[in-house]
Amino acid sequence: MSKYPIILVHGIGAKDSSLFWGRIPKKLQNSGLKVFLGNTDSWGGIENNAISLSKTVDTVLNLCQCEKVNIIAHSKGGLDSRFLISSLIYAEKIASLTTISTPHHGSEIVDYVFENKSIYNPISKKIVNFVVKVYGDKSPDPYKIIAELTTKSMIDFNLRNPNSENVYYNSYYTFMKNSIDDLSYFLTYRFIKKTVGDNDGIVSVKSAQWGEDCTLIKGKNGHGISHSEIVDIKRKAISGVDIPDVYLNIVNKLSLKGF
Repeated sequence: MSKYPIILVHGIGAKDSSLFWGRIPKKLQNSGLKVFLGNTDSWGGIENNAISLSKTVDTVLNLCQCEKVNIIAHSKGGLDSRFLISSLIYAEKIASLTTISTPHHGSEIVDYVFENKSIYNPISKKIVNFVVKVYGDKSPDPYKIIAELTTKSMIDFNLRNPNSENVYYNSYYTFMKNSIDDLSYFLTYRFIKKTVGDNDGIVSVKSAQWGEDCTLIKGKNGHGISHSEIVDIKRKAISGVDIPDVYLNIVNKLSLKGF
């Protein structure tokens, strides 16, 4: 049993709902864990999301009458969490940060979008603004996200947000075996594979590794696991792996370390 409550923090284009977290929250709760959601925007910048997350952390600490929380964050949620810990000085309130498929060193596909500039034309802007509006964010800023997640920007981010010695950092990552493992990432997988190597369709293995322990979540039947599949969005076993069990194993490992 985990010593501290768990806060799940989503990434870009996701929301705090069962649609995006699948069966994971229920699996953890049924195991006796106190589980909360981060309450961050789907298309918010790193700093604004970190501020929102700080309010969630304070609420959870007060509600559970505890000193710290464990954060498990997917994708950009891991960067929001790191900013919270380092720039907003929340290290004393965070026992551990587990990142899953987080672009700690930026995303090569974001580099392409940023340099190509096609997303900034009038038609693309209308499409982007429409999509963002559907999510109902409080402070959406999709174009700021693109600038923040380039490999160049993340060099500066990492310098400004070093790991705290008071927090246990660990990371998990996946990769697709080929472009047809998840057809929604067919093109992005091929681009990143050619550019830097193994990836989950959005984040390269190289970029996802961060912290004291870096663990590969590996498929069991010869297929890979994509960027969105690792948050149980399909609500079924992927490559022979039951995704909610992955998260329960993560928490069990944290428990063994006293968190």
